Amino acid sequence: MDDFFIAWRNVWRNPRRSILTMLAVAFSAMLLVFMLSFQFGSYEDMINASVKLNTGHLQVQANGYIDKKEMRKVVPDPGAVIAALEKLPGITGISPRGEAFALASGAGRTRGVMVMGVDPDREKGVSILPGQIRKGEYLKKGDHNVAVIGTLLAQRLHVGIGDELTLLGQARDGSVAATIVTIKGIYRAGIDAFDRSTLQMPFIDFDEVFAMEGAAHSVVVAADRLRTAGRIGKTARALPALAGLSVLGWEELMPGLKQSIQMDLVSGIIMYLILIIVVAFSILNTFLMAIFERTREFGVLMAIGTRPGRLVRMMLTESMLMTSMGLGLGILLGAGITLFFSVYGIDLGGAGEMLAEFGIEGRLYPRLSFISLFSGPLLVLVITFFTALYPALRIPGLKLVEALRAV
Repeated sequence: MDDFFIAWRNVWRNPRRSILTMLAVAFSAMLLVFMLSFQFGSYEDMINASVKLNTGHLQVQANGYIDKKEMRKVVPDPGAVIAALEKLPGITGISPRGEAFALASGAGRTRGVMVMGVDPDREKGVSILPGQIRKGEYLKKGDHNVAVIGTLLAQRLHVGIGDELTLLGQARDGSVAATIVTIKGIYRAGIDAFDRSTLQMPFIDFDEVFAMEGAAHSVVVAADRLRTAGRIGKTARALPALAGLSVLGWEELMPGLKQSIQMDLVSGIIMYLILIIVVAFSILNTFLMAIFERTREFGVLMAIGTRPGRLVRMMLTESMLMTSMGLGLGILLGAGITLFFSVYGIDLGGAGEMLAEFGIEGRLYPRLSFISLFSGPLLVLVITFFTALYPALRIPGLKLVEALRAV
């Protein structure tokens, strides 16, 4: 305990230098807390926007359908699956879907499209696409022989609202699937690959045209929060109604998005490490200067019998005191700023208006979590400890006579 009080007194022997060092640590901790919270929050917004457009947080599919989308791989009784899932807490929407590749012809042009059969009422609970209609209107219950398509697909086929499209594909039983649909709406999802290749039609028509016999290729599930989706998935896998089926999370449904987030996180960690290294050099400079200034003091202490190990512990205690005070202040400031913006959001200005068209809110909301609050400051604490260890370990190497002669 005596060493602690001595270290505390020594911290304030040069208050200006100590305060500047603590402020540098506090600034880095504050920045780490806020930036990590902002980064994780933006990831969650990106994931939610992506899953709400098409995939949902979870999907129930036949085994192997995710790897090779064959018509015969189906969920045979989607109604039973939906009834079982509706009992789980945290689910905000469930919708069956059918998918089939077909050739779409209109105005003398033909393109390959992904035909998606959807339940118009249920689809609004799992997808934001009904709100992305730019011309016409979305599907409604009771609609027949109508479809909605993307803006890019409409341009490629030279068709508009009220025009007809001829669809030609293969049904589930191997027969020819053919029908004519009238374009009821044109959407703009903001993802070019989706806009130029996807057509949605009522599930009841899809079932008849493609001989699905009541089956679906997937049951899409939307959760109230991203973090609850994993828990819902674990519970769903144990349901008897889902035996023999696969329950897939957004990571498996959108591996490209997961890889993009991982790459962005790695680049962010590199930038944070650079920031921490700059702070570490500040600590290193502080303690090298302290040792040079107190060399004679250390010589006197060793001359009267103080062991070098005790001096090393004292110097490390000084380092941890300054670092801990700086980290404490930085964590409080970082948490305060993050909580403020988590309520009011960060306005993206003109970029926010553009992103809002694609289902991403015009404001980004940082999300404070245990990881964002403590992982960065903990790393700062570890690195600064080893940074201070280098100058502290110079003390046992001091020669007593030279130390006593130091000015």
